[in-house]
Amino acid sequence: AVDLVESGGGSVESGGSLRLSCTASRYSASYCMAWFRQAPGKEREGVIVIRSDGTTRYHDSVKDRFTISQDKAKNTLYLQMNSLKPEDTAMYYCAAAPTWRVTCANASLRPGDYNYWGQGTQVTVSP
Repeated sequence: AVDLVESGGGSVESGGSLRLSCTASRYSASYCMAWFRQAPGKEREGVIVIRSDGTTRYHDSVKDRFTISQDKAKNTLYLQMNSLKPEDTAMYYCAAAPTWRVTCANASLRPGDYNYWGQGTQVTVSP
């Protein structure tokens, strides 16, 4: 098992930037990692996934604006969010799945494919 703790959320104006962090309790190379978000009244959706080999997959709505990265020495996953829009407002969650699962082979963005979740960090973007 792995524990995940997110941080870095906050309130920004449209066009602003935020960087979210997710610190894992175990070596991150054992897992593929992803960011999800859930807005009030909406289903949780996958934003970005990164596999242990560094390959990534992005939701179309965040391409060219969001970037995922890892610092394996610190067991930390980052989500750099630029050009934020009001529709990016949501609770953002970090998630992980063991690398042997098909979740990672497929670079899945489906919430049900992930085993471990953080508590979330709120991002609010005002017009």
